[in-house]
Amino acid sequence: MAGTRKLFTALTRRGPHRVLRGDLAVAGLPGVVFTPESGFNLPAVVFGHDWLTSADRYQRTLEHLASWGIVAAAPDTERALAPSAVNLAYDLGTALDIVAGVRVGQGQISVHPAKLGLAGHGFGGSTAVLAAAARSGGSQFVPKAVAALFPTFTRPAAEEVAAGLSTPGLVLTAKGDPMTLRSNAVELSRAWGDAVLRIVSKAKPGGLIEGRRLSRVVGLPGADKSTQKTVRALLTGYLLNVLAGEKAYRDFADPEARLPKTEFPDPDESPIDVEDKIVALLKP
Repeated sequence: MAGTRKLFTALTRRGPHRVLRGDLAVAGLPGVVFTPESGFNLPAVVFGHDWLTSADRYQRTLEHLASWGIVAAAPDTERALAPSAVNLAYDLGTALDIVAGVRVGQGQISVHPAKLGLAGHGFGGSTAVLAAAARSGGSQFVPKAVAALFPTFTRPAAEEVAAGLSTPGLVLTAKGDPMTLRSNAVELSRAWGDAVLRIVSKAKPGGLIEGRRLSRVVGLPGADKSTQKTVRALLTGYLLNVLAGEKAYRDFADPEARLPKTEFPDPDESPIDVEDKIVALLKP
């Protein structure tokens, strides 16, 4: 645990690489890409945004991943009031094709086609699972791992496709969040046989979004630096192990390993249904 805690603490800070920013629009897709200044055969992850949120609201998270040697891209589509999970999933796949098949950076960067991942927050978290399922049917570039950060319900339902997904995954949630109507973290992790579920202590599910949000007028939460710091460390460690194959970070992908700032889910907890969530919502 002492070694893991030390690694976790290091991962809460920026990594050793200088970071460059690029534009996915050059390849025909609105969005951003962040890369280390140089490096070949790097891991890469494509990130899906939450509802009513732009890719720029995750800039520091994407920069953080790039500073640790992971190419990080995010399409900036489906930002309307009623976004399509299917369309965003398609765009995540397109972004994966771009980072894997097109030389990014200034000629000093390449991505290894077997070190690809998908991740997302809220709406984008569940959409990343949909994108992974769509990619499992014979696409050239197939994700090796998926991370759903405080995922929320989508149509089609991510938990339905997750039941047939062999890709390993990480699902993060917050204490009490599974009882909200939007969250599907527990349902998703239970349907997804190869997923690690972690409860992030004192996290705010919407706090990963950076900066001020106009959507706060409809009750959506604002940024929370503590949540951002913890989630960045957990996500980076997980990707460094599963995508990059760095054994030092194996605890970040081990469901039985105790990590700082996290709690184990209760294995004996009964499944949560919609009625339970409505009762919890109506409690004074």
